[in-house]
Formats: sequence, structure tokens, C-alpha cells
Amino acid sequence: MTGAHGNGPRRVLVIKLGAFGDFFLAQTAFSAIRRHHDGGHLALLTLPSLAPLARLSGLFDEVLEDPRGRSLGAYRRVRRLLRSGRFDRVYDLQGQPRTDRYFWLLAPGPWPEWSGTAWGASHRDQYPGRRKVPVIERYTRQLAPFGIVPDAVPDLSWLDADTGGFGIAVPYALLIPGSSPGRPDKRWPVERYGELARALAARGITPVVLGTAIEADLARAITAVCPQAVDLTSRTSVPEIAGLARRAWATVGNDTGPTHLVAAVGCPTLGLYCDASVPIQANGPRMVVHHRPSFADMNVGGVLAAMDALPPSR
Repeated sequence: MTGAHGNGPRRVLVIKLGAFGDFFLAQTAFSAIRRHHDGGHLALLTLPSLAPLARLSGLFDEVLEDPRGRSLGAYRRVRRLLRSGRFDRVYDLQGQPRTDRYFWLLAPGPWPEWSGTAWGASHRDQYPGRRKVPVIERYTRQLAPFGIVPDAVPDLSWLDADTGGFGIAVPYALLIPGSSPGRPDKRWPVERYGELARALAARGITPVVLGTAIEADLARAITAVCPQAVDLTSRTSVPEIAGLARRAWATVGNDTGPTHLVAAVGCPTLGLYCDASVPIQANGPRMVVHHRPSFADMNVGGVLAAMDALPPSR
């Protein structure tokens, strides 16, 4: 079941398909695996949309793009990627039925060492309640048998951009009012974000709304209540979001990808969580989770007080 050579695996694959926020939650695992296999060939299999970020990180010698289709042809393409890579070890950090099937795409063998949830894997990472374990803890448990220890916080020093062109008055605070389209239950009501923006502006702090085109309506609702707020939805690249975060007074956002990114680069971040986000997953040196069972119990005054208590950026 192993294709290791000499003192250990020479060709190693990490599987992490997404989503956007999960990619940043996995950064400490990526870095720890890179250190452990220093000198080896480390590849990542990920989504096409995340591949440019993976390449920019410099952690991987090769980035493979998963076609993500459900057709027989798509699975055949994945099989070719896996077999042509001649990997000695695979860390499946996705750990879902789709990537379990990737293990069996290698039939009739030979198989590499495989860490993941697939039945028959040499290092099967399966236990009761696994999906309810916070993701950072889950990675730590999965990598422990190999002597790999993720850092407490990620190193995203490679991700930055010049943001002076936006012309935002300082100090400013980032607001992230959206969530994945299928999880509106993870959103603190946009009306409350509008009230928060108005309170920040009254203090002389410029509210800056981040998001994609999907959040454009949310941004318009916030700027209608607080005309001083700056709407940057659909105007920022991922490096620019990181650059804005590095220079922000603070961020407040829902359990969504951009919030995890902002927290991971070290911005003082208040994550707004209700019981729709259980277990609570967060990763960042200055991130604080503000949790209430229901968003109906989370008011603007409490959020402002929690923002004031965030660890300072410096």
C-alpha cells in the first residue's frame, strides 16, 4: 500500500477542493505538510478557481485542477491525474464521498499511502462525529500519525496588494454581510449591518463593504442607511482584500470565505455566528467569535462593544 522510496515519500499530493473559506482554513495544514516534505515534490489538487491562489502561495511545486464534473469523463480525467502523478502519499483534506471515490479510481492499484476517509486507505481518518469536529482540530488529528503539527495561525505573508487606488479614508472598518448563496441563515440581518455602519461613521471610522456581485443588494441596503459607507462589492481581487485587511482598523463579518481570509492575514476580526455555524470554525491571530444561538439575540451595541475589545493589529 505504499510507494515510498528511501527515507520517505518523494512525491506527495494534497487534495483540497474548496470552498473559498475552507482553502484559507487549510493554510496551516498546507504549510505544515510543506515543511514535513521539504525537498520532496508537493502537489495540490484543487478547484480551478483556487488554483491561482495556490500557485501564488509558493507552497506547492505543482497545482492540479479538478474538473469537478460528475460525468464518467470527469472521473476519468481525475484518474489520469492521479495515476500520472505517481504519488507516494496522498493527504485527502477534503474527506468527502467524492474524494473517497478518488481513492478507488486507482484500482486495481498500486495505491500510494492514503490519509483520508476512504474505506481501505492505509491511514484511514474516520471516527464518530468527525464532521462535527472544528476543521482546524480535524486537520491536526489527521496529520498527527505522520508527526505533522500545524501552526496555531496561518502565514499569509505572500498575499498582499496595493490598495491606495481605492482612496478610502482611514481609519476604516471592513463589513462582510454576505454568505454562500445556499446559507442565508449564516447572515446577520443586513439592517443591523446598516445600523453598525452608521455607528462606525459617527465615530469617524469609514465603513467599507466587501463582497461579490451576489452581495450588491446587501451593499446598497447598507449605503442607503449610511451614505458614508464605501461599496467595494465586485471591485476587489483576493490579494486586494488581503491588502485592505492588513490596513483596516477592524473587520466584522459572517461565517463566510472573505471573513476567514481577512482573519487569516491578521486583521482584528469579529466573526458573527449563530447556531447555523456549528461547530464554530475560525483561524486567525486576532479573530474573535461573537456567538449567539439566534441572530435575533445579537444587537448592534453588543457587536460594537466586541469590536472595541478586539486584539489590536499592532
